[in-house]
Amino acid sequence: YDNHREALLKGGVDGDYQDDSLDLLHYFTVSCYSGYGDDEKGFFTVYRQVFEKIAKEEMECMTQEDTEELPMFGYSQSDYDTVVHPFYAYWQSFCTQKNFAWKEEYDTRQASNRWEKRAMEKENKKTRDKARKERNELVRQLVAFIRKRDKRVQAHRKLVEEQNAEKTRKAEEFRRQQKLKQAKLAEQYKEQSWITMSDLEKELQEMEAQYEKEFRDGSDDEVELEEQETKVDKGMGYKLNDETEEAEFVDGLYCPACDKLLKTEKAMKNHEKSKKHREMVALLRQQLEEEEGKFPVSLDNANGTHTKEEEEAEDMPKQKYFK
Repeated sequence: YDNHREALLKGGVDGDYQDDSLDLLHYFTVSCYSGYGDDEKGFFTVYRQVFEKIAKEEMECMTQEDTEELPMFGYSQSDYDTVVHPFYAYWQSFCTQKNFAWKEEYDTRQASNRWEKRAMEKENKKTRDKARKERNELVRQLVAFIRKRDKRVQAHRKLVEEQNAEKTRKAEEFRRQQKLKQAKLAEQYKEQSWITMSDLEKELQEMEAQYEKEFRDGSDDEVELEEQETKVDKGMGYKLNDETEEAEFVDGLYCPACDKLLKTEKAMKNHEKSKKHREMVALLRQQLEEEEGKFPVSLDNANGTHTKEEEEAEDMPKQKYFK
């Protein structure tokens, strides 16, 4: 009896039982109601009666311990937080309490042995689970269909959107005020900084003026002394340069033919062997010969043997210099 209680109460397990559950497929259309009022054919009246009947069927399948009051659909003016929201929260995750024993295909009492009985029970369980799943999905789909058209849900959604928009506006206004406040503080800080810098520059100028007043006389004397020392150094430099040039001429490092002053004796010897020097000596000798009307000197004298005329030519610039 315990295994077939539901089937026996509904008419037995011989296949004559007819399921009297409410056919929900008739309510998946807008033609099942007229308008969104609380009148007899109105949206809220029709679906309130539907869920009252579904709840009654579920209560019949519950035990005394599991009995609980199911949330109802309510009316057009029902409060959202106390009626509408609890209703959809429960029925959107609806799970039926029916065991659908009348859907079983096999009567386990007819099994010839325990193995056959277990196989029958397994197949019957699959059948019951399938029927229970189909019922749950059908009720949940109906709830989604109703919620999409429920004016109370639409009004609440609009209210929430307006509240969110207001919160967003207030947040933007708050951020704008914060930015203005920060900009004002930054401007005040900038003005204070400029005032501080101006005062500092003024103090520095006063200190410079005081310093210049105290040490001005001493600095002028030092400048004049430095100028005098510079003039003395320049005069001594000129004198030393003249003496150095005289010493160089006396040492015989000056070539009168090329009008060139050499630094060392070795440089002087190399210069005397150069082609340019010989050409200048020959040119100078030719000029002297033309002036004095004498014969040209031999090549030996040009290469290094000093004649009387050459010695006189070499002495002429020196004499001119010493004059």
